[in-house]
Amino acid sequence: MRAAVFSDTHHNTAPMLDAIRRCRPDLIIHLGDHDRDTLCIEEEFPDIPLFRVCGNCDFMPIAPIADIVPLGPVKALICHGHSYHVDWGSVDSLVYAAQERGCSLALFGHTHVPMQQDVGGVTVVNPGTAGKGRRLTWALIEVLPNGAIAVSMNEMD
Repeated sequence: MRAAVFSDTHHNTAPMLDAIRRCRPDLIIHLGDHDRDTLCIEEEFPDIPLFRVCGNCDFMPIAPIADIVPLGPVKALICHGHSYHVDWGSVDSLVYAAQERGCSLALFGHTHVPMQQDVGGVTVVNPGTAGKGRRLTWALIEVLPNGAIAVSMNEMD
């Protein structure tokens, strides 16, 4: 199972769409800011399952603030991150929320800084920003049948 993960597109959808065309993932996850940017994904890739959440810059959002996504044998908590105070430099409340829900993966955006770390049995990933900033990034997450998780951070062309 391969998931392409994007966040913080801020109406700049072309790099995200190019990345999806190149990697053809099994599913797509958008972590907010701006959740309506996913409408172009639905239009161009109707056969690829899409999961999305809203962010702090989403007014009148079309997506929930958080969700649980099945990725093969693991569950992922997806959110923008602002409601878990990740902008203060700690992912502790996000990790706790993932643990409470039986998730071994927690995906968030908001900070525009790509990162990956393992905390308390949870793989925490921020794909960075796919639409706003000098360095545009996204994450490709592969979940193997045994539950192993491989994460690769990618720069946009």
